[in-house]
Amino acid sequence: MGTTDHPVLIIGGGVVGLCAAHYLTAAGVAVEVAERSSLASGASWGNAGWVCLSHSTPVSAPGVTAYGLRSLGRPDSPLYIRPSADPRFLAWLWRFWRNSGETTFRRGYAALADLNQTTFDLYDELADAGVDTTLQRPGLVHAFLSESKARHHLQVQKVMAAGRYDMPEDVVVGDDAHKLDPALSPEVRAAYLVRGEGVLDPRRLVESLGDVVRDAGGRIHEHVEVTGFRTTGGRVTAVRTSTGEIACRAVVIAAGMWSPRLLRLLGLRLTMQAGKGYSFTAELKSAPQHSLYFGDHRIVASEIGGTTRLAGTMELSGDNRRLNWQRIVAIARGSRRYLGDWFDDQDDLPRLIRDPWVGGRPLLPDGLPVIDRLPGRDNVFLATGHGMLGVTLGPATGRALADLVLTDRRPAVLAPFQFNR
Repeated sequence: MGTTDHPVLIIGGGVVGLCAAHYLTAAGVAVEVAERSSLASGASWGNAGWVCLSHSTPVSAPGVTAYGLRSLGRPDSPLYIRPSADPRFLAWLWRFWRNSGETTFRRGYAALADLNQTTFDLYDELADAGVDTTLQRPGLVHAFLSESKARHHLQVQKVMAAGRYDMPEDVVVGDDAHKLDPALSPEVRAAYLVRGEGVLDPRRLVESLGDVVRDAGGRIHEHVEVTGFRTTGGRVTAVRTSTGEIACRAVVIAAGMWSPRLLRLLGLRLTMQAGKGYSFTAELKSAPQHSLYFGDHRIVASEIGGTTRLAGTMELSGDNRRLNWQRIVAIARGSRRYLGDWFDDQDDLPRLIRDPWVGGRPLLPDGLPVIDRLPGRDNVFLATGHGMLGVTLGPATGRALADLVLTDRRPAVLAPFQFNR
């Protein structure tokens, strides 16, 4: 990896970057992390906190593009595509559609399932290493307003699971459905529970990972922006930042939506779009005892830090942090049929909800992350494009990436996530 008295520099202080930093410091490697904002300030902050095998799927599923195109002009739709004449966006959308066939989707699903195989074991190991993961495994209730949709969804999940994780035999219907969780309203007419699925506080996880990395000798630079690279013979020997140069033996780029801009500084291009997601927290009269998925409206609810976090929507409207209040209202209104009338009028929402958040989740056209060494750069590695799965896949990605950096050999599980694919 080059000069061994120099650190491995990780660009990005989210869950993926800090997991990689943890595994490298645990192996005795000097590590420095450069984060352009503060730890847990990006997509690692406002997500639903799921650690979930049964929903680890590529976003580019069969039918999703057609569904999105039907949302044009409907900013309250669960999947919203804002019309754009930007040729880069149109090219990405075309590739996204090309990757949404059944065969490609199943291949991607299997790749994610293989990477996910040790996820819960890795979280146990993080806890043993002193990380306050906050992980609990209450299971995930899928709730529906119609029995037919519930049965269809369960059947699809059972086929995709292929025995990799436990699925229930059938759905609970009628008046018994909403009894699977006390937070559900009587309007829920069909539901099923996937046992063992997890939820955690993503902000606390990232902050604790940072503490453990520091305790192991790693250095973390917050509010430091990378502005360039110094290279010698195809290798990066130093990274230029807003506070000066940092000499390094290797570089890991794990900067989410910022990653393509960094790659351009190295003469490489990565086609990526921001899948904007929204969330907020609220105090419900009856808090969920499980993670909840409202299948008809594609909204999720998690109990995090004593309050309920509601999240949802996938908005393709460019790489920006503009919060569209209509999207927050759409989540709240969509949740009310599942959770009861927790608010009377949408004008009450600014008073009832806290921490409204929007974040750009990095999406590649095939819905899979890139976890690989960069072509033509012997000591530069990339881990980005995890979409909505950063918390679930963070430990597995960090562990496999650390193995690649340390051994110079790509673990077999990373074959589907190559840069040039």
